[in-house]
Amino acid sequence: MLTEQQVLDALKDVQEPHLGKSLIELQSVKEVKIKDNLVSLKLAIAQPGTAEQMQLQQAVVSAVKGAGADSVGLRFEKLSDEVLAKHGGGEEKEAGETILDRAKNGKTTFIAVTSGKGGVGKSTVSVNLATSLARKGKKVGIIDADIYGFSVPDMMGIEERPKVVGQRIYPVNRFDVQVISMGFFVEDNSPIIWRGPMLGKMLNNFFNEVEWDDLDYLVLDLPPGTGDVALDIHSMIPQCKEIIVTTPHATAAFVAARAGAMAIKTEHEILGIVENMAYFESKLTGEKEYVFGTGGGEKLAEELRSEVLVKIPLGQPEIDEENFAPSVYDEDHQIGKIYSNLADSVIKKIGK
Repeated sequence: MLTEQQVLDALKDVQEPHLGKSLIELQSVKEVKIKDNLVSLKLAIAQPGTAEQMQLQQAVVSAVKGAGADSVGLRFEKLSDEVLAKHGGGEEKEAGETILDRAKNGKTTFIAVTSGKGGVGKSTVSVNLATSLARKGKKVGIIDADIYGFSVPDMMGIEERPKVVGQRIYPVNRFDVQVISMGFFVEDNSPIIWRGPMLGKMLNNFFNEVEWDDLDYLVLDLPPGTGDVALDIHSMIPQCKEIIVTTPHATAAFVAARAGAMAIKTEHEILGIVENMAYFESKLTGEKEYVFGTGGGEKLAEELRSEVLVKIPLGQPEIDEENFAPSVYDEDHQIGKIYSNLADSVIKKIGK
């Protein structure tokens, strides 16, 4: 059975990244709870909610698991002003132009991909839209903002993690798309148990702490529905464009209308509707089977006074073991060509 002292011993060599001193020396460990070999820690650090915290949490989880823990949960708070003054903690340096600044100045266009419910293929659309835009010579990034259900790294076959240098995070580049995801900062696919304010703080990190290139487009794979993250996006990026994903099923379209209504109320421009899983086409006969019915995309477009940009059939990319990416379609694949058409429509609508 793991003990509190063993946990503290494991943290003796873990340094607070901003102050460069041991967590134990700084008395940063404010709470230790152990139950069934599951360890929960509360840590006080110099600058919570920054790239430094992400760098630190990986080191802490690795150290505590090395001591025998099965799982590690972390909470963070700020060190007291007295401790910071004693150990030479200074103010954070002012950052240069952020991706939010670029969006406000019209240099980078944010494209939120959203849906009313899960299971409609929203993340697949996000990933393939981003890669298709990159194939057309655009500078593209993608934020996996579906913080509870992050899947973009797996879909794109990404195994490496972002580099953290000082206070800046450098995104992973895959298929000429810059990628950032909560999945990069979670050990062993652990569940995320956060309340709304922490989610908003993490999104701020992705916008302000990540060293993005001068992007033309930043695709946001939003969680389904109209919860905290979607609300944060609407308030942070009032000039964001939106693509709404639905299936042909009437219920999916009905629920997706709520996401569309939020976009309209917050004056986000709806670029259009993507009807995913529109049909199944037999390779043998070419006959189309409308597995989930018909009409959902058109009904949603009519209600939101928009249009159906593309209809994507059921299918699966051909797996390339040497360049593994289980959800990315090749450019010459039948469905890959549809995503290329989607990218063309997006470029035309945005005008750059």
